[in-house]
Amino acid sequence: MSSRDAGKPRPGVLNGLSHVALAIWALLIILPLLWTFLASFKTNTEIFGDPLQLPGALRLDAWGRAWDKAHVGQYMLNTVIVVFFGTAGTMLFGSMAAYVLARYQFIGNKVIYYYFVAGLAFPVFLALGPLFFVVKQFGLLNSHIGLVLVYIAYSLPFTIFFLAAFFRTLPEAIAEAAKIDGASHTRTFFQIMVPMAKPGLISITIFNVLGQWNQYLLPLVLLAGDPDKWVLTQGIAKISTLAGYEADWPGLFAALSITILPVMVVYIIFQRQIQSGLGTGALK
Repeated sequence: MSSRDAGKPRPGVLNGLSHVALAIWALLIILPLLWTFLASFKTNTEIFGDPLQLPGALRLDAWGRAWDKAHVGQYMLNTVIVVFFGTAGTMLFGSMAAYVLARYQFIGNKVIYYYFVAGLAFPVFLALGPLFFVVKQFGLLNSHIGLVLVYIAYSLPFTIFFLAAFFRTLPEAIAEAAKIDGASHTRTFFQIMVPMAKPGLISITIFNVLGQWNQYLLPLVLLAGDPDKWVLTQGIAKISTLAGYEADWPGLFAALSITILPVMVVYIIFQRQIQSGLGTGALK
């Protein structure tokens, strides 16, 4: 071994350190989630007496209180409706815009693309004031329609940025063959390009679902006046405030578990598709 290579860390050492770091990171994520889930089956005495002990019995009453008394069921339904239409609109408009910006050359193409990308650098809390008055002037304040439209606008920059890079990697020969066969631009996009871009579309769809599911500032500003239309993040904030007064900490942790479980299930089911989409885009 030369003196030049003597001071360099070996690949095996770096791999070992990376695995240790990943294991520590995984524990920091998994243990709080596991504790939250187990705490939903405990009593207040068990939670504050010995936080690390297992529940004395499998108690489901806290889950019932969270679902009915704390209205988590209604918040869940509102969230599913808003996130479904918000993600669907984002993927429809975002994929079409990304495809046009990536595959067609026209005056202002780069300007429009960078205009969308610039939205990634704009913190959402800076626009809350003007956004409130704009939505109010359209008569969409305290409505799910207004929140869905804002979610779409909020999610478009990253969606277009991600998918434009993905669409650029698709072979041009297939689009030209479809044009020769008489396929319109719309048919080429929906029947040929969209299926080819499926890995990237699935990946960005999951990211949009997670981002909109966990959004708090936008619903707080746009749905503040109607508690019946609140989403989960607003409901959990209210439950966490009331838990201190009512001493119903198991109900709070049950509500948190109900909020977390759907997101975990979605990620576990589509984990391979997410990794495939990100890996395909990176390799290309």
